[in-house]
Amino acid sequence: MSGRIPQHFIDDLVARTDIVELIGARVPLKKSGREFKACCPFHEEKSPSFWVSPDKQFYHCFGCGAHGTSLGFLMNYDRLSFPEAVEELASRAGIEVPHEARLDDGRNRDDSDLAAVMGDVAAHFHELLSTNTRAQQYLVHRGLTPETIERFKIGFALNAWSDVLHHFGNSPTARDALAACGLIIEREGGQMRAGEKHYDRFRDRIMFPIRDARGRVIAFGGRILDQGEPKYLNSPETSLFHKGRELYGLYEVRQSRTPLKRLIIVEGYMDVVRLHQAGISYAVATLGTATTPEHLKRAFRLVSEVIFAFDGDHAGRGAAWRALNNSLPEIREGRQLRFLFLPDGQDPDSLVGQEGREAFEARLEKSLPLSEYLVQELSSQVDLTHADGRARFAETARPFVSKVPEGVYRELLVERLAEAIRLPATRLRQLWSGENTQSTQLRPQTALTTRASRREGSGGRAAQSAGRGSIMRQAVLSVVHHPKIAMSLDAKHLEMLTTLDEPGAEILRELIADLRHKPCSSTGQLLERWRERPEAERLGRLASSEALIPNDAAALRELQTALERMRDEGQRRLFDMLLERERAVGLSAEERVELQRLMANRVS
Repeated sequence: MSGRIPQHFIDDLVARTDIVELIGARVPLKKSGREFKACCPFHEEKSPSFWVSPDKQFYHCFGCGAHGTSLGFLMNYDRLSFPEAVEELASRAGIEVPHEARLDDGRNRDDSDLAAVMGDVAAHFHELLSTNTRAQQYLVHRGLTPETIERFKIGFALNAWSDVLHHFGNSPTARDALAACGLIIEREGGQMRAGEKHYDRFRDRIMFPIRDARGRVIAFGGRILDQGEPKYLNSPETSLFHKGRELYGLYEVRQSRTPLKRLIIVEGYMDVVRLHQAGISYAVATLGTATTPEHLKRAFRLVSEVIFAFDGDHAGRGAAWRALNNSLPEIREGRQLRFLFLPDGQDPDSLVGQEGREAFEARLEKSLPLSEYLVQELSSQVDLTHADGRARFAETARPFVSKVPEGVYRELLVERLAEAIRLPATRLRQLWSGENTQSTQLRPQTALTTRASRREGSGGRAAQSAGRGSIMRQAVLSVVHHPKIAMSLDAKHLEMLTTLDEPGAEILRELIADLRHKPCSSTGQLLERWRERPEAERLGRLASSEALIPNDAAALRELQTALERMRDEGQRRLFDMLLERERAVGLSAEERVELQRLMANRVS
């Protein structure tokens, strides 16, 4: 696996990219003053609310809120991962993407060469299907149209031991490449003539090419035509293919131009193909393995809602339970995960064929949220009509909740579980944390006292935070819209920055420190540096807000004024606090000197 892409390269790549040219190749833009506008490609609208700023290297839709940089646009519009978007921009610029060295990067073969081999073999399988009546009849019987077969490049592997070997393994180097791709297997034992020590992995099977986000074939899934085991055979793990990360059909999903709001994860290749054919073009499948956290990370980069659809049998419910367990670490506010269970004996392939798109999507709307599925499953294991069963429920639920990241979703999940056993959520949290009643009763009072003392010590800081917050917001906004001003701050204002004690002060300090260390010229470059940070979304919203400051000089004055006002406000709060303290308990010598200094400043 290649290492991390250096940040300086991303900075340079964003600076090189003309965001107007990039987006204009996909969306018809019209010039409007210094910016460009269009109807938003991410939601339906009749009048333009989508704006692109060449100065900021940033786009924003005032209708749906979509916003981002050139890299972000490729990720959202072309549905690429971040590394893939970087590769795409680099390819446009005619430059190679460097990677920082990794200790585990021991590749001795160019993966692009292996992908080329896989592409050639996929084309060979696709051609064989067009000449094999038996395989064609099987797919017609399964309900596939020629258009669907072509779209997914479905093929056929002959019932022969060495078809792929003879077509593509005419040299030791070529045979090594086929083996590295998992297309041929080495025979065990026996003396063989050259070329006979291997045999084809896939024989007499319908072949489903598995493509990465760029459309390169990286693996295959093979379905036996008649009776036989295994029914499905997948490519082994290779340097190209890691089944715990890849989702079959994701490339095809990304080719759809309809707005992508959710993904449905199913179990089989044919399920994906039939759902897409029915117009449900957001279906993907895991590849012979349980859903992994990496699968969900990839899914949630594209959408905020994921629905699992499982066969209505014992095996399907077992798969759903495993999916729930593996999903918990990836669940948080803003993400929705649901479970759909099909009627017994049905799978998505057969059901969508029987009832069509609208009826199937109506089932999706009624799917169970993760919280409800968890409650349902845990409730089925105990009797909630008596205390013993409810206690058992609480103890069983505890390890599941511990897997969920702390945050709003986790708190709401605890409340739902507590509701199921008719126990206050606060009490359930106390029991799980091992706190006794006395300590938990004292805690809210202590916290309240602490908050009150903070209000008193800050001269009513809580009540006034909204006003000062707007000053901090304006300071950060100035830097986000005009990042070059960080280099123009003088020593006096840099000193003010170090003493700020305001919500958001750490972000402002870090923004300015980073920009002074590594200057950048556009909002787009700045945002890419913060992409993986929790504050990225907030900075993106600030970048999307209307820019009332016309130029860098005005932005610098705005930032300086904001710093001065926050300094003055901080000194006023300190002055009020010291006066109050003097009246109440008296001041130390150091505090008295500080009070006299503040009084002198107020007079001057």
